[in-house]
Formats: sequence, structure tokens, C-alpha cells
Amino acid sequence: MMLLPADFHFLRPEWFYALIPLLIAVWFVKRWRAKATGWQGVIASHLYQHLITGKQQSVTSLFVPFLALTWLLGVIALAGPTWERIPQPVYQVKTGHVLVLDMSLSMRATDIAPDRLSRAKYKAIDLVNLIDEGDMGLVAYAGDAFVISPLTEDANTLNALLPGLSPEIMPVAGSDPVQGLRLAETLLTNAGFQNGMLYWITDGVEISQMKELSDFLSETPFKVNILGVGTAEGAPIKQLNGELLKRNNGSIVVPKLNAGALQQLSRQGGGTFAELTANDADIRQLSATGRFENRETEDNDNNNQGDEWREAGPYLLLLLLPIAAFAFKRGLIFALLVSVTLTLPTPPASAQEQQNQPAEAPEGAPQNDMPGLPWWKKPFLNADQQGLEAYNASQFDAASSNFEDPAWKGAAQYREGDYAAAAETYAQFDTADGYYNQGNALARAGQLDAAIAAYNKALEKRPTFPDAKDNKALIEKLKEQQDQQQQNQQNQQDQNQQDQSQQDQQQSDQQEGESGQDQQNAEQQNGQNQQDSQQNSQQDQQNADQQSEQEQQEGEQQDDQDAQSEEQQQQQGEQEEQHAQAQQGQQEQSERDKETQQRLNNLLRRVPDDPAFLLKRKMQLEAQKRQYRRPPDSNRSDW
Repeated sequence: MMLLPADFHFLRPEWFYALIPLLIAVWFVKRWRAKATGWQGVIASHLYQHLITGKQQSVTSLFVPFLALTWLLGVIALAGPTWERIPQPVYQVKTGHVLVLDMSLSMRATDIAPDRLSRAKYKAIDLVNLIDEGDMGLVAYAGDAFVISPLTEDANTLNALLPGLSPEIMPVAGSDPVQGLRLAETLLTNAGFQNGMLYWITDGVEISQMKELSDFLSETPFKVNILGVGTAEGAPIKQLNGELLKRNNGSIVVPKLNAGALQQLSRQGGGTFAELTANDADIRQLSATGRFENRETEDNDNNNQGDEWREAGPYLLLLLLPIAAFAFKRGLIFALLVSVTLTLPTPPASAQEQQNQPAEAPEGAPQNDMPGLPWWKKPFLNADQQGLEAYNASQFDAASSNFEDPAWKGAAQYREGDYAAAAETYAQFDTADGYYNQGNALARAGQLDAAIAAYNKALEKRPTFPDAKDNKALIEKLKEQQDQQQQNQQNQQDQNQQDQSQQDQQQSDQQEGESGQDQQNAEQQNGQNQQDSQQNSQQDQQNADQQSEQEQQEGEQQDDQDAQSEEQQQQQGEQEEQHAQAQQGQQEQSERDKETQQRLNNLLRRVPDDPAFLLKRKMQLEAQKRQYRRPPDSNRSDW
């Protein structure tokens, strides 16, 4: 028995209805062959098949099997068999994933080597690396739940935090899985995810917790996949000091994995349950549930939704080549083509097309008024199909005139560059996409205010529209730049006008000043003659006074030089003393710095080399804030 792939299906299964005419044809051929000769009514049926033999019958008997095989292969090829997906880069995955990890003391059980905790953390790292799409968060819980990592696209962040997790760093001992799942649900809800996946890695739950867990899983909109860690036989819990965990009565605690309860919870959560395995089959089973589900894309157009598959139907046509070669040799293909050609009607041409038909065109052939579209194809296409042909051929002018659908017509006008017409066409849509496209066209047309208003309407229809938000911010920034440029131009014009007025004022003042300049020159000439005579008499008196003063200054300078030499010697002694004191102070400061550095090194040696130290302190502070806000839970397990 041939095993088919798990994803094997047909893209167009309705083509199998074409097998009904084949069955009818085979039945008629058999009836016709049975009555082909007149001996059927004369010879008994049990003797007829032995008496009517020959080469003619053996040759004609091959026609029906070949026809049936050809028909069957053709129908299967047209039905589109496929089993392989094609990557779709046009989709941007926005799926949210949260990993919920059990950090109760029961994870120290040794029924799985080396213990449940180590194997669970290895599986968690493999699961994070396997889920390569969307955002991933990490939540750990024991007696209380804490966010270890918020939602992030960087898998290395979670891989760096997972090795440091252990039950000993949890501030509250016990096991309260409901708190962990609720906290994971809050992470996805606050991030805006309406669909998402929770991956719960645990070694079991208590019977008293089943009702609360069932109520949560029935209400949550997210799927919950569960990985069970442990065995049904269980094993003691080995603590870090080497001792086994015991109850108050002295008996050893042996936690066991109740796979049935976890499987029931996974069904209620709409997810998958898997038990821990030595290979990666368990995490692949969990990740396959959400691999192609719960996706939100940036493009919400229904035409772009769904999966793309690699079709294997064309390869089946290769099997028809030997049959076609045999049929060609027998002349069957030639007869078939002749019969089809004679029975097909010639497409009629309209009266207007015949009137506008050029003389060199073949008789009966309609005129082709759309470049790139064959004349024989146009009568079989409606207006939108003709517009699509022109659009695909980048003939956007012809496409916009042919399209009747407003969405396609607006797209063709936009690609043509007629942005004003495109904006008017998109104005017919009262949807988020319609206002978004209208805003794009208005922005291209330079109507920035109208474009911003269109983006606002799109955001009113769909608040979570990232493209509309980005384009609106871009247009607003562009509008601010234009306003700033206009303001600068206006300021420049005002400055030019002010400079021009100042230049005119200066020219007028200069002209007035030139008329009084001649009169001032004459007065200055008379005054200059009088000053020359006075200066000559004063010059002789000043020369005598300067000579006496110079002799007196030379005596005073000699006294000052002697006093300055004494002061310099005194200052040099003081500087030498200060330099000695500074060197002594630097030595003392160096000794103090060495002592301070030595004390810091001693303090650093006392800090424990624990990568989970910060996580522990963070969770302790958060637990202290919560202890007065939440009553104690009686259903919480002690381990």
C-alpha cells in the first residue's frame, strides 16, 4: 500500500466530476461493440467471444483502455495534487507565543536523567529555536508566577535566561499553574494579540487544581499546548544539599506524571499534548499546531489569504507522452484535431468592429484596439478581464478605461499617475483600505491636508492599521517641512525688503552730507594754520621738560630693579617648598587609592557568581508587592 504524505490533497477536487462522462462513454462503447456485428443475434453469447476473433478486435480493444487512462490522468492533473507548501514572503507573521515553565520542587525528581528540570530546560531551548516566527515570551511559576522575559523576536534573549532558572530562586514555593497561565494570557492580551499559543512545560497538576484549570482553558482565546515531563512511576525529589524531600510525617515525596489529566487539559485548551521524548519529536508535535494557524497579516485582503501549495499536476502530463505518441502513430490525434476544428464556431465580430476594421485585416477578424490583447481573445473577456490584461501588460491608461470595478480602476489610475482621478475613485469606498488608498493618492497629488484627513478616517475604521499610521506620520513630517520652507522664504523676502530700505536711507543721508562737507573743509583749513603756530611754541617747552623728567626716571628705575631681584629670590624659595609639599600629597593620595581599590576587590569577591541572582532579586521584590494584594490560595501544591 502506497503511503501518501500527511498534507496530500487536491487543490481543485471538483474536476473529479469529469470522470462521470468517462464512465458513461465506456458504458456506451461496450454496448456499441457488443452490437457491432450481426452475428450477435445468431450466435450464442458463450460462443460469440470465441468465434469472433482477429487482429481487428485486438487493435480496437486498446482504444478504450488508452482513452480511460488518458482521461483519468488528465483529470488528476487538473485537480491539482499537492503536498508541499510554498513560502509566502508577502505575509508578515504576527503570532504571539509564550512559554510557561514549571519551576516547582517536583521538577527536581530524578525519574528522568539527570532530572526533570534539566531535561525541561533543554526542551524549552529547542522549542524556542524551532519556533522561528512571531514574538516569544517566557513565564516561570512555582507558588507564584513571574515574567522572566516579555514578548520579543530575539530567541537569544530567552536562551540566555533559561539556564539560570531553578526552583530555588523562586520567592514562593509550591506549584500554582493557573497563575502562570493567566500571566501568559495577560502578556499576549496586552500586546494586542487576539490569537496566540501557550506552551506549558510541566510535570503534572493536583486533582484539586483541575476545576480551576478547566475553567481557565475554556475561557481563554489562546491555544494551550502541554509537554509532560516525568514518568508514571515517579521518583524522589533530590534537593541541592543532596537530601530527599520529605513530608511533615517523614515520608519521602514521590511525584508522578498524570498524563491523562494533562491530555484532558490540552483538549480543553484546543492544543496538543506530548510526553517528553529522547529526540525532538515531542517539540515538533507541539510547534506544528501553531505553525500555520493564528496568523495576523498586514494585508487583510481576502484574495491574499490562504496557503500557497506547489502543484504536482503538470508532472503527471509527462505520463501522457507515451500514450500521445502511440495515438499519433495510429492517427487518432489527427482525427481528434480535425473534428474539434470543424465543430468550434468562429467568434462573431460586432458591427462597429467590422466598420472600423482595416482593409489589410483578415476577413471576419475584429479590430484589436487594445495593444497586446489578441483579437480572438477579446470577445471572450468582460470589461474587468480586459482591464486586467492591460494592467498586467503595464498599459494602465487602457486598463483604467476598461475597468468597471472601482478598486481595480483606482489602482490603474494610481499606476498611470492620474492621482486626482484615483483619489476620486477610492472615495467611493467607506472602508479602512479605501481611505488608506485615497490618502496615498492625495499625498501623491500634493494635497497633504486632505491625505492626512483620509488617513485619520482609515484609522477610525481600523485603529490597528500600521501602514496608515506610518504614512500619516510621514505626510505630517513632510507638511511641517513645507511650512518651514515657506516660513523661511517669507522671512528672506522681509529681510530683503528691509535691507533695500536701509540702503535707500543711507544713500539719502550721504547726499545731504556731501553739501556740508565743503564748508567744513574751509573752516578746518583756518583752524589748522592757527594750530601750527601754537604747536611750534609748545614744542620747545616740552623738549626741555622731557629731558629733566628722563633723568629722574632713570634713577627711579634703578631702585625698582634692586627691589624686584630681592622679591624674585623670595618667591623662588616659596615655590620650591610648595613643590615638595605637592609631591608628598600625591604619594599619600596614591596610597589611599590603592587601599580603596583593594577594598572594592574584596567586596567583589564576596558577590556570588550566580547568573540567576538578578532574576531572584527581581522576583523577590515583585512577590513582596503582591503578598498584600492577593489572598493565599488553598489549592496551591507545596511542591
